[in-house]
Amino acid sequence: MLRLIRVVIVLGLLWSAYWYIAGFGLRSGIEGWFATQGARGWQADYAAVETSGYPSRHRTMITSPALADPTTGAAWQADWLELDSPAIWPGRQTLRFAPTPQRLSYFDQTLVIEAQNMQADLHLHPGIALALDRLALTAGQWAISSPKGPVANAGDLTLSMVQAEQPETYQITVDAADFTPGEEIRRVLASSAVLPRSFDALKLDTAIEFDKQWDRSALEEMRPQPVAIDLKLAELHWGELRLFAAGKLTVDAQGIPTGEIALKAENWREMLAMAEAAGAIPSKAVDPAERVLNMLASLGGNPSALDVQLNFRDGFVALGPLPIGPSPRLILR
Repeated sequence: MLRLIRVVIVLGLLWSAYWYIAGFGLRSGIEGWFATQGARGWQADYAAVETSGYPSRHRTMITSPALADPTTGAAWQADWLELDSPAIWPGRQTLRFAPTPQRLSYFDQTLVIEAQNMQADLHLHPGIALALDRLALTAGQWAISSPKGPVANAGDLTLSMVQAEQPETYQITVDAADFTPGEEIRRVLASSAVLPRSFDALKLDTAIEFDKQWDRSALEEMRPQPVAIDLKLAELHWGELRLFAAGKLTVDAQGIPTGEIALKAENWREMLAMAEAAGAIPSKAVDPAERVLNMLASLGGNPSALDVQLNFRDGFVALGPLPIGPSPRLILR
């Protein structure tokens, strides 16, 4: 019995030593990372780094983190950020975000994010690169606002990003329940339809191949850039408006997409009016566009529903046979 007690005591001392050494390593790694980014010209500040969770976990609390990348103009700050991982393996991290306002900036534009129970579960591959195996971001009630007022809010958020067999490819899904656009978005769209306060559905299911896998260099250096997109389904329901999209695109080094996206739109005339109000289609092009789209819808047998294809070619995009303009560049800054 005495021998067993001694063994337990020795194992306890060894585990305690491991826990404190590993905790010290985590704190030192975080502090060193902030120092490295500061030496590269970033703003990389924090008030304190503290570790708790003995004996089974490492919970590292970073107080008042603030990051700003002068190259991209992106910046983020929050009251705190907590990293939580099993003591036996730090490669399974849970990041918990403060429910108080977080500020996300891009040059002179700033958004304020408030989210309840927002956390990101990260599974990382072993190794100093910390390559991402999977990510699951969830939140309860959340809201985004700007100096002009509310931008959007929703009842919850679920986002997942899972590495496929090909390391550079990730399966990405997004679902936001009760997504509610702000008054500024409604004003820009200038919809004549009586639309409900929130969307009935806002979902995305896609697979994206990047030029490299996501790892620590994505934050420290260049973001991985998309080279191929397999849009399995994008779905939007907002009152009488229904929009579905699916298709495949390839993306060149300049971010120019090539390929086709199939669209199905219900109540498409209202969508056309909203696109005109938002400036996506010139006013002089609306009447010709409506005539062409009306013809295409009639071919499908339902004048209020439109099945058409977005064609991306040579840096331009066309809706069926109707040219729209230059295609957007798909570049992650």
